[in-house]
Parts: sequence; structure tokens; C-alpha cells
Amino acid sequence: MKSTQSTRVLSNRLIAVWLGILLAAAVAACASDADVPANTPTPETSSQPDRTAAEAVPKATPTPVSNTPAAAVPAVMVEPRLELELVATLVRPVFLTHAGDGSDRLYIVEQAGRILILEDGILLPEPFLDIRARVKDTGNEQGLLGLAFPPDYSRTLEFYVNYTAQGNQTVVSRFNTSPANPLLALEGSEEKLLTIPQPATNHNGGMLLFGPDNMLWIGMGDGGAADDRFRNGQNPDSLLGKMLRIDVLGQRGRGYDIPDDNPWVDRNWEGQPVRDEVWAVGLRNPWRYAFDSATGDLWIADVGQNLYEDVHFVPAGSAGGLNFGWPLMEGAHCFPPGRTCDPTGLEQVVVEFPHGTGDCSVTGGYVYRGSDWPAMAGLYVVGDFCSGRIWTVANAGSPSNPDWQVRELADTDHNISSFGEDAEGELYLLDLEGGVYRMEFPAN
Repeated sequence: MKSTQSTRVLSNRLIAVWLGILLAAAVAACASDADVPANTPTPETSSQPDRTAAEAVPKATPTPVSNTPAAAVPAVMVEPRLELELVATLVRPVFLTHAGDGSDRLYIVEQAGRILILEDGILLPEPFLDIRARVKDTGNEQGLLGLAFPPDYSRTLEFYVNYTAQGNQTVVSRFNTSPANPLLALEGSEEKLLTIPQPATNHNGGMLLFGPDNMLWIGMGDGGAADDRFRNGQNPDSLLGKMLRIDVLGQRGRGYDIPDDNPWVDRNWEGQPVRDEVWAVGLRNPWRYAFDSATGDLWIADVGQNLYEDVHFVPAGSAGGLNFGWPLMEGAHCFPPGRTCDPTGLEQVVVEFPHGTGDCSVTGGYVYRGSDWPAMAGLYVVGDFCSGRIWTVANAGSPSNPDWQVRELADTDHNISSFGEDAEGELYLLDLEGGVYRMEFPAN
């Protein structure tokens, strides 16, 4: 699946060494991502029945910072060479995935509200789905932002999207593909599962994916503006600033169910009730996250405020109930700068990327599990939208005593809006300027 155009990016720089947890206060910074609040929020709505069973300015050195337990299969750090092969050009592409149905089609999301199909290296002219009339994308972080196919897609022909509606709400909806035409979704089949008001036009999150538990995981930003102005990150009664986990399989026409093992079902947090959908709190804008397809570990790249971008690692089998710290901390540092805080009970980042030399908005990727370049196996790939740099992250220690290592894989001129993964585990890079590239790792 290649075109004749090729971009090569090479890097041999070793970026990081092991360091301890940093909790020192950082220098003061302005609220560079402040945003004008949107319409007055309206109540969050969902179609959940009763519970049943079951930002760009501008390179600083990335810093491993945590002793969070490591991946079950430690990876070996390598010095790879990356080549990017252009496979398609779209308008503001923000996500790429596959349906897991054996077709090898790639589905590419355009921010304005279209999903297009790349089949056998050809971008099909007719969109799979076009809901531009329903999508608001006037804000840089609004639009059609996420797409997920369930494990039973080939049987049910149901899929899920995350978009910003015209009234400034995040909408998570279920659609159907036409039984007569696998290349066409039925626009009239939309069933809205969640409608979450957004008080500002940024930090909309947007990612949704199915975990190894077959549950739908939805990453929600804190509501936007800056400094968690709306105090959602640590608010247990809000779905904003959270990782949500719901059961949608087999629920056509019934919305969704709450998994019985969600951490706050029938429990309080510090004396306050928590929305049953919530699996973790304290996120700022988890724009992109992924499960390791081999281990089930969860990697969350959370976009930072003014000083640090960060990556969280959650080992497979975690029961949830986690607090990732925002807005008490930014990266491994108390927030706001100069303030003291107690990190007890907060999930520490495993890597942080300081601002200052171009990095300013982390874009999470995937753990490489393809077969084209075995030496990359087990390495988590992550990038930065502003600088275009790409790194690999891995544990060189043991699960109980991890040593997180970061290496720069490439320094590109791309605005990395997202990474993508095909059915074979090969990776793709999406540039908001339009390019969709297959990531290749030829032998040195």
C-alpha cells in the first residue's frame, strides 16, 4: 500500500537516561491555551438504561519519571530508521483505524465530519460516512474526532463515533453499515449514546476504542479553557476530565450498560458519589491512547498545560479507580508552578516531555506489534503535534522495578494529529495538513 512519493526521516540521537520522580515546582507560565467559553452548558444526557450485569507554539529532553509497574513483556531499545510512505492525502485527517473484519480496509477520519476508506492503496471517492451537517469544527479541537469498530462488527455492522455537535456537546453515537454495501454507512441509523456539554471549544478529547475486555473506552478532556477553569478534573459528578468505560455490545436501541466492575459502582469517592461511567479521573486532554494488543496494557498520552506533556502507563488487569492528577499536577510537577502538593494516591507519569524547544502537544500512538520490523516489537510510539518529533518508549527493567527509556525515532516537519494501526499491527502517521503516511522501518 504505497505511492511513488516517499519521505525519509532519520535520527540516531539517544534522548533519555533514567531519572527519579520529579516533584519540584516549575517556573510560572501563562495560560497559552485559554479559550472563550462556549454556550452555557446544559445537562449531560445519555441513553443508558438501568445498570445490568456484567495547543501550537513552538526540543527539550523527554524524561522518564516514574516507577509505575512495567509492561509484562519488556522491550529491547533499538536504534531504528524510519521512513514515511505517503499513501493518501485528505483534508485535516485526525484518525485512522481498521474494522477487524478481514477486509484490510483502512478508515480515515476527517475532522470536518467525513470518514473515507483506503482500499488496496486507493482512496475511494465516496465517503463511508458524511455527517458534516451535524458536526461543529470551528474550534481547532472540535469536529469528528474518533471512530471505533467493535469486535463483533462483521456480524452486527455497528460502529461508533465521537464528534462535537453544533450545540457544543460531545456526542458518542452508534451507526450501522449498509448490509447491501460494506463501503457505505447508513447516516440515518444514528443512535446517540452520550451527549456531554462542552463549556469551551478545546479539550474535547475525542478518542474512543474497544479494550481487550470488549468495553468501549471514551477519553474526555476537562472542558477546556486553561488551568481546568471549570474544575472538572477532580469533580466526581462530571464526565469531563475522565476515562469512561461502558458496555455497548448487544445494546442496539437500548443505549448502553454500566459494567458491574467499574470502580465506583455503588461506591463513593471521598464521600461524594461518582458517575458510574467513570473508570479514572484527573485527565486534562487524553487526545490519543491505546491498548497494547499483545499485553492489554493501557498507554495514555495526556496533553499538558504550558510546561509538560505526559504519558501514563496502566498495566493490564488494573481495576481502575485511578487518579491521574490533573489539575493537582502537570506531568510530575505540582500545579500551578510554585505550589506544593501531596502526590499520595496519584498516578505518576512514566515519561514527560518539557516544553521550550518546540514540543507542546503530545500525540499518543501504539505499541508496535507488526511483523515488518521485529526489532521494533514492544516499543510504544508517541509524537508531538507541534514539533513533529517521534519517540519510542519502553521498559528496560522488570515489571516490579521498571527503567523507562525514551529514544527519538525521527524529527519530522509534520503536524502529527494522530497515529493509526492496521489489522496487521503496522503503523501510520497522520499530518493535519493532509498527508497519511505508512511508517516503515527498513534494515539499517
